[in-house]
Amino acid sequence: MFSPFIVLARVLPAASQAHRLARRQAAQLGMRAVAPHLLALSAWGFVSGVAMVNYGLSFWQSMIMSLWVYAGSAQLTALPLMAAGAPVWMVFLAGFIVNIRFVIFGATLYPFFERYSHFKRLVLGYLLTDINYVVFVSLFRHVRQKRRTVYVWTYLSMGTAIAMAWQLSTLAGVLIGDRVPREWSLEFAGVLTLMAVVIPLIKGRPMLVTVAVAGVVAWLGQALPLRMGLFIAIVAGIAAGMLSEKAMTRSVRA
Repeated sequence: MFSPFIVLARVLPAASQAHRLARRQAAQLGMRAVAPHLLALSAWGFVSGVAMVNYGLSFWQSMIMSLWVYAGSAQLTALPLMAAGAPVWMVFLAGFIVNIRFVIFGATLYPFFERYSHFKRLVLGYLLTDINYVVFVSLFRHVRQKRRTVYVWTYLSMGTAIAMAWQLSTLAGVLIGDRVPREWSLEFAGVLTLMAVVIPLIKGRPMLVTVAVAGVVAWLGQALPLRMGLFIAIVAGIAAGMLSEKAMTRSVRA
């Protein structure tokens, strides 16, 4: 099984004792920040494993897909298309559209990691998920660190914990997925996971506007093909939140 721990030593250069202490503290910060969300995330990973088995994938096909794609929403989008015999290009296009939000997430995180090489940023990009993006931004959006390694080690510890929880729970779902009754409707675990992350962060009008607009647009866009409603909702929510924040700034200055 792939473990992000394998790449940790190669991502950053050797450091002094003071830097190692700062890295350890940053890693502990990241672990503490994502720990409350790992149980719900594991339920979502378990659902993905169950879904792959139910759609006829073998053990190795399921685990390779989990490691390669590493995106629950994209996996759950691709599986029914694959089962229906859709062409490969359509499966890839659907997965790309569902995951296009990570382009926005990556652009937001770029200032924190711009000093690192393309390869190192690719490693960081593989570890990017909805949860560690939201938690990381909530930690550092208004707090700037003098040592840039604080950012990367906080992020790496989050990503490592999430990746291991996801892959292990997916493995559990693959192994016992055929024994889980469909009536349990475990797919709702994904929604509960994101709700558990987002709701505590709704503080202030801009965040409330962002969530409200994104939620309404996502609901209205359910009928759009290839889950385009999800992408449109993300763009609309971010735009609405930025406009709300600018309006608040202007009103304060006035």
